[in-house]
Amino acid sequence: MRDVLDQITRWWETGERFGLATVVGTFRSAPRPPGASMAVRDGEAVGSVSGGCVEGAVYELAREVAEGEPPVLQRYGVSDDEAFSVGLTCGGIIDVFVEAVSREAYPELGEIAASIAARRPVAVATIVAGPGPVGARRVIWPSHASGSLGSARLDDAVDDDVRGMLAQGLTGVRRYGPEGERRLDDLQVFVQSFAPAPRMLVFGAIDFAAAVARIGKFLGYHVVVCDARPVFATAKRFPDADEVVVKWPHDYLSATEVDGRTVICVLTHDPKFDVPLLEVALRTPAAYVGAMGSRRTHADRLARLREAGLPEAAIARLRSPIGLDLGARTPEETAVSIAAELIGLRWGGSGLPLTETTGRIHGDPAPGDGDPGGAL
Repeated sequence: MRDVLDQITRWWETGERFGLATVVGTFRSAPRPPGASMAVRDGEAVGSVSGGCVEGAVYELAREVAEGEPPVLQRYGVSDDEAFSVGLTCGGIIDVFVEAVSREAYPELGEIAASIAARRPVAVATIVAGPGPVGARRVIWPSHASGSLGSARLDDAVDDDVRGMLAQGLTGVRRYGPEGERRLDDLQVFVQSFAPAPRMLVFGAIDFAAAVARIGKFLGYHVVVCDARPVFATAKRFPDADEVVVKWPHDYLSATEVDGRTVICVLTHDPKFDVPLLEVALRTPAAYVGAMGSRRTHADRLARLREAGLPEAAIARLRSPIGLDLGARTPEETAVSIAAELIGLRWGGSGLPLTETTGRIHGDPAPGDGDPGGAL
């Protein structure tokens, strides 16, 4: 829903009623992840649930639901051999939940949009299938919740599970019994987490950092550029960064929050900056720690980290030289190689040309991952 939130909030604020189709489950080579949405009102659609494959069918279904049909969970997709006949040409399978949205039907939407805009974590749990009230919704924040899924015990069980998912930025379906029994699977509850964007911390105010900040923002990160030199660390030089910090890198990192979705890119090229910084970075739970430099620089860096007493297990987490081997030379090309490594780690990609691989193109996420706002 995040991808269409601005538009649907405007429709909602003006009192319009419209259909909202959301991907809640994917199988095999599905083109869009859980949480991708398409909003439909008469004669207009925004967003996408399939990259174009079954948009026409979803549009008609969403229009019918907006006009009064009950909410529905619809599956699209068949085997690769038959895919073209139904439109899902990738051969994957997607489950799409379609519901009507209006001020009356979805009174919490304004508060959800405000929380997302303010970077406050919030999740929406919706019954999408089962004997319970399909379409029932509960909105969960870290400290409180509103709405009900029809049973106090179910609400309590969902609240506990959703807060754990929200802390990790995970989106997906959970199954319960009608009273919240986790050993049963009568009810399918789709949980869509809206955690703040993961952070990309870029150290070293150089031209490569500007390119990395730009591509990091494009990938959906909240980008921070940090350097101790005020003449270089300026907002004018890094217009794509959300924050530009003038501080010694290791001091800044020691004082800032780092979680399991944070990406750290060390581009300083200077031992007096990067060795103290990496001592701190490799002790954090960051999803990724990468450092720029030649192989000689890398060998020297490893020796200095060992001299500083950093454990081998921590040193093994370092991605250095940073990025994939694309033959990159310019700052922009180097930024692409770093982004490619991040994407590959997130989804378990091999980094090989697809012409040299077989099997599914879209693999399952790496363990612990959820939507694209997950671990990386």
